[in-house]
Amino acid sequence: MTVTRRHPDWIKVKAPSGAAFFETKRLVQELRLHTVCEEAHCPNVGECWHHKTATFMLLGEVCTRNCSFCAVAHGRPVTVDPHEPERVAEGVVQLGLRHVVVTSVDRDDLPDGGAGHFAHTARAIKARLPGCTVEMLVPDFKGDLAAVEIVVDSPVDVLNHNTETVPRLYKRVRPGAQYQRSLDLLRHAKQRRPGLLTKTGLMLGLGEEHDEVRAVFADLAAVECNILTLGQYLRPSPAQLPVERYLPPVEFAALRDEALGFGFRHVESGPLVRSSYHAWQHVA
Repeated sequence: MTVTRRHPDWIKVKAPSGAAFFETKRLVQELRLHTVCEEAHCPNVGECWHHKTATFMLLGEVCTRNCSFCAVAHGRPVTVDPHEPERVAEGVVQLGLRHVVVTSVDRDDLPDGGAGHFAHTARAIKARLPGCTVEMLVPDFKGDLAAVEIVVDSPVDVLNHNTETVPRLYKRVRPGAQYQRSLDLLRHAKQRRPGLLTKTGLMLGLGEEHDEVRAVFADLAAVECNILTLGQYLRPSPAQLPVERYLPPVEFAALRDEALGFGFRHVESGPLVRSSYHAWQHVA
C-alpha cells in the first residue's frame, strides 16, 4: 500500500485569487494559449498570475514522452499551429511583460523537435516588445545540436534546459532523457553564443544524495551554466513518483550558498522554486 505524505507547513500556498489572477486566466483562454502553470499543476500559479506573468507552453498540451515526475499529458500530439507564436507575442504585449518564459512539451515527432517554432516565437515577441527579455526553456531535442543552434541563433536572452535530477535517477525519473545529453546541450549553447545566459534546474527530494547534487553543481559549472534553480519535487498526482524527502528551507538556503561557491551568476533555491519562478530577477 502506498503511503500518501502530507506536505510540511513550509509547502503551504494560498489559493489563487484576485483580479490580476483572473485577468491573466481570461487572457490565456481568449488567446487559446497553454501554460505550464496549469498543465504541470504548478503551486505558484496564484502568485505568478497575480503578478501578470505566466510561462507559455508551445506546441500543444500533449507530450511525446512520459516522464515519471510530470503531470503533463502524454500521447499523440496535436498538429503544429503556425499562428501560435504571434498569439504568444500578443499575450506578452497585453500582460505588459518585461521578461517572458516560453517552454514546450517534448515533440520527438517533429524533425527539429520544435526548435524552429521556438525561434519563430522569440522573433515574434521581440518584434512586438524589443525591450522584453526572452527566456526559452527547451527540451533536449534528442541530442540534435543543430536544433539547439536554431534556438540559440534566434533573439533569445536566456537558454534554459532543466537537468532535473542526478544521473543515477535518470532512468526512473526521466526515461527517454540522458544526463550527458543535457550537459552537452548547455555546453553547446554557450560555445555557439558565449554571451548567452544559460540556465538549468534541479528537483530535490527524489532520493538523491548530497554528494550527487554537489557533483551536478560541478558538472554544470564545467559547462559554464550561469543560472541554477533548486526546488522541492512535489507529486502532482498519485500517477507520478512519490516524494522521498522534504527538504526544509534551511537546507535549501545552505545549498544555494554551496552552489554559489561553484561560480553561478544566480541561484534561486527554495521549497517552492520552479524553473521560471521569479525568472525576471535571474537576469537583473
